[in-house]
Amino acid sequence: MTGSTQPRRRDSARSRELLLAAADELFAERGFERTTIREIAERAGVDAALIARYFGSKSGLYIAALRAETGDATPPDLLDPDRLRALFERSGRRGAGPVFQSAVLVHDDPTVHDAARAQLHSRLVAPLHERFAREGLDRPQLRAELATAAFVGVLLARGAGTLDQLAAADIDDLVPLVRSALAGLGLGS
Repeated sequence: MTGSTQPRRRDSARSRELLLAAADELFAERGFERTTIREIAERAGVDAALIARYFGSKSGLYIAALRAETGDATPPDLLDPDRLRALFERSGRRGAGPVFQSAVLVHDDPTVHDAARAQLHSRLVAPLHERFAREGLDRPQLRAELATAAFVGVLLARGAGTLDQLAAADIDDLVPLVRSALAGLGLGS
């Protein structure tokens, strides 16, 4: 046996996982436009060239991070108190991520905007639309979009901290109030 060491084997699955986690964090913190490939790679502890290898581009990584966040499962709708609580908690830890931001901001990259918009619809709008259609409410799509816009507005305003009571409110107090506000708009029980 010689004194030479074996070349280090790459663990592509682990590198992809690290890149997705780092990208998810940075995109939530800074948004797509203000996050660089170098920052993502540094946070992941891998070579920046791996982003191109595994995802094609920063846009490809962004889209993969959005899809990885929820997988294939259809989430409960926004009128589910556990779902509301989870979204408020996540936003409190990481800020309003790219999906929520897509409701009020247009991304410079149309591919990125379309991907974030699709995720907004599949995660928030579609589950509400299904509920409202089941309940026989008129214009269920419009109602679902209105409820989503109201929720995203509350989430963004809470994160901005400019509305003191909203920013300081305990989630246990906030969840029933948000549900009540949505119900008050005639959006169901």
